[in-house]
Amino acid sequence: MKKKLINQETGELEDSSVLKSVTIDSVIFGFENGHLEVLLVKHALGIRKGQWGLPGGWIKKDEGIDAAANRLLLELTGLDQIFLEQLKAFGDPDRFPIGRVITIGYYALINKEKYNIKAGYTASEAKWFRLKKIPDLIYDHNQILEFSLKQLRRRVRQAPIGFNLLPEKFTLLQLMQLYEEILDIQMDKSNFRRKFLKMKLLVGLKEKQQDVSHRAAKLYKFDNEIYEQLTTRGFNFEF
Repeated sequence: MKKKLINQETGELEDSSVLKSVTIDSVIFGFENGHLEVLLVKHALGIRKGQWGLPGGWIKKDEGIDAAANRLLLELTGLDQIFLEQLKAFGDPDRFPIGRVITIGYYALINKEKYNIKAGYTASEAKWFRLKKIPDLIYDHNQILEFSLKQLRRRVRQAPIGFNLLPEKFTLLQLMQLYEEILDIQMDKSNFRRKFLKMKLLVGLKEKQQDVSHRAAKLYKFDNEIYEQLTTRGFNFEF
């Protein structure tokens, strides 16, 4: 068992099994009540103790970067079996105050209802924040988040989005709110409805919302086959 010590300069855990020049940071998006959200963790140790940042940390010397991304996410937040897509490396010489550290960014879209968040390892808290209420994050994490959002905005115009963010059954309003949140624009409801239904991507159900104070709306689900086809070949979808 490798001995872990506290670095007197940084206050962080020392571990001889990790690389001290490469880290992982992941942007995890969720969606609830019409709002796009991001999962953040509060540091329990080190020079950024008590501050919020993206879930991430050091890569071990004997593991691949994808494996490291999944391990760190599990240790810090309890999230497991998440499909993480690599963004790029962030390597500004001054991004880390103690020395030169390059971080590899990842991002993922998840349905919050399917997962229980539990802080662990070097995180004292793990919490969802609305995209428009993100606090100042450690290091360059606000920049990493902004880059991942730009990537998401490009993707939403080229392939269907929502399968991993929405519940299995959803309303057209929920779907439109998701697109509005990602693109940060207001949409015309009738125009959005017409364009989306024309794609044959949605399957109308003989069900309506339950336990709502307003008029119950019709529920839809994605056609899995068409969703996969459009994801694979892409499209140019303008609103």
